[in-house]
Amino acid sequence: MAAPRADTLQSVELADGVEIQLRVAGLTVRSMAYMMDLLIRIGIYIVAAILAFWLLAGVIGPQMTGGLMMLFMFFMEWFYNVIFEAGPRGATPGQRSMKLRVMSLTGGPVTLAQAVMRNFLRVVDFMPGLYLTGIVCMLFTKRFQRVGDLVANTVVTYADPPPVITPNVEVRAERRAPSQVLTREEQAALLQFIERAPLWADERRLELAALAQPLTHAPGVEGLRRLCGMALWLQEPEEKRAAPPPLKGASLFQS
Repeated sequence: MAAPRADTLQSVELADGVEIQLRVAGLTVRSMAYMMDLLIRIGIYIVAAILAFWLLAGVIGPQMTGGLMMLFMFFMEWFYNVIFEAGPRGATPGQRSMKLRVMSLTGGPVTLAQAVMRNFLRVVDFMPGLYLTGIVCMLFTKRFQRVGDLVANTVVTYADPPPVITPNVEVRAERRAPSQVLTREEQAALLQFIERAPLWADERRLELAALAQPLTHAPGVEGLRRLCGMALWLQEPEEKRAAPPPLKGASLFQS
């Protein structure tokens, strides 16, 4: 079984600025999962054909039985992946054997509509044969997405969550009182900022700090440092420790 590679860890910034990490699966392990599912489907077809011709051929005739088998195989080819990927595990049996799952790019499970879209577009990925379009598309996208994934906004990842990386750098913001009286809503916004800042990308933190420049009177990194200091002051106005508390997770700023 293929082991997940460390270099497949991809960071995705969500609409609200929160940054998540997905360990995307590459071409080889996805191909192995596909072959597993193909073998499973072939096994199901063989068993279903034996049972159908054994139980039904004498009743409805061999031609009708053959027609039912063709209908069953049509359903399986189009909806086998859809049913499993839209389920609670988000993976077909073959994908589960490779410890993979299909996820939305937001980090959540795929919806039924996404599962239908990404699997119905297998027709496009298959062209001109042997999934050539899908393979080329995967090789040229950093998250190994085929056409169906790009359209449905999905990605195939390893089911095991990526290890939590503890920041090696601590940021020390000096506790400081705001330069002006803040309203209750402004204080609440500042406290929410300091709580969620470790989850955001550095660019998002700087973007939000820039909006508060009339309060911090400083741009860029210094503005963010002052904003964090004011939030810390709101959390604990009275100085109780000799050293300012660290703010973890802001790798951009080294003390």
